[in-house]
Amino acid sequence: MRKSKSIMASILVLTFILLSACGNKGQADSAAKAAAGAAKSSEPVEIEFWYGLGGKLGDNMKRLIDKFNSSQKEVVVKPVVQGNYDETKKKLQAAMASGKVPAAVLSSDISWAKKGLFAPLDDLIAKEGSFNKDDFIPTFLDQGKTDNKQYFIPMYGTTQLLYYNKSMFEKAGVTAEDMKTWEGLAEAAKKLTVKSGDNVSVYGWEPMWGYENLLDAVLCKGGKVISEDGKTILIDSPEWIQTWDSFRKWIHEDKTMAIHSGGQGWEYWYKTIDDVMQDRAAGYTGSSGDQGDLDFTKLAAAPQPGWNGHTPAPVASAILAGIPAAASPEQQAAAMKWFTFFTSAQTTADWSMNTGYIAVRKSAMEEPAFKAFAEKNPQSKQPLLQAQTASAPFIDPTGGKITDALKIAADKLEIQNLPADQVLKEAKDTAQRELDRVQGK
Repeated sequence: MRKSKSIMASILVLTFILLSACGNKGQADSAAKAAAGAAKSSEPVEIEFWYGLGGKLGDNMKRLIDKFNSSQKEVVVKPVVQGNYDETKKKLQAAMASGKVPAAVLSSDISWAKKGLFAPLDDLIAKEGSFNKDDFIPTFLDQGKTDNKQYFIPMYGTTQLLYYNKSMFEKAGVTAEDMKTWEGLAEAAKKLTVKSGDNVSVYGWEPMWGYENLLDAVLCKGGKVISEDGKTILIDSPEWIQTWDSFRKWIHEDKTMAIHSGGQGWEYWYKTIDDVMQDRAAGYTGSSGDQGDLDFTKLAAAPQPGWNGHTPAPVASAILAGIPAAASPEQQAAAMKWFTFFTSAQTTADWSMNTGYIAVRKSAMEEPAFKAFAEKNPQSKQPLLQAQTASAPFIDPTGGKITDALKIAADKLEIQNLPADQVLKEAKDTAQRELDRVQGK
């Protein structure tokens, strides 16, 4: 009996030791997991930022990404470069379908936001104490809103300007004052064009390929895309037909103007710039963002003109960035930190000085470096001057069907030399059908 009790006691002691060991092991495992979690949380969050910028724009974006990454240890931005804005959008669409999205993207689509594909940013903005929405230029910030929510952040503003070769203008006896109207610019282009028979060695002017330059000129004549009540497409009005047919005539009949079209990415854009820089054209209509690629010892800038009797009113738009809704909360917060850095007064002023794009914050104009730069580089003031009378960008209520119709019409006119009334009537019919469809007619 005594031996039995002794054995029982030994078993109890052994059991206690084993249980204690197991308990210690469990505590050790928990401690190890906690330590691993702490180590992981102390590591920076890596996010991809997709953007379609080339040339010096791409170089400047990479420079600012590197500056952000070295300025703090919480977030690492990995740049992913696309061919252009359209390519970014196409690849983003495929990424959203697969569920593997970047955390930040230089692209925006209000219709995608309404479908829940982009994250609303108001809560994220509220958590970023230095964001300060009131300091943003209102027209730029408002372009990122829908349904009274902020879905996109304006990274920089842009508008289309006139750039011209100073020595070629002087030689031809043409001044910037001669380009105060589109009629005046057309006459200047005739003087600046150099022909030998039917061969043109120097074009007087080169509009940029696509419907955007044509739309700017229409707005500068008082035309509209859609009626005030949002029900009727107006792109076959006299303002549209007269404007578009003027460009068709200048390009195909007078041959005082020309365009580059097609190619990969921004190829057509840089070919246009090269023509002016290499004396094959006296001037062109291009983005305020081109200023980082231009030599202003050779070129000068001027605002776009109106037509006789009309105030200039080209579009000034914001280039917006968003956060896909499928990104994790951790990545969304990291993306907002990157956006906050890029849109700070100092950084947006830096971007404006180095690229020519418009700063998105009012306080950027008070940055000492920007004020000194503007005094030495008067071309940097032209986008701001133009923005004072600029039109807001057209928001396509069909999710892009109206602008697609305009793109097709512009190609038919600029490349195929088809009449303005024909291509615009066809585009109007297509656009009206799409508008009626979304309105349930």
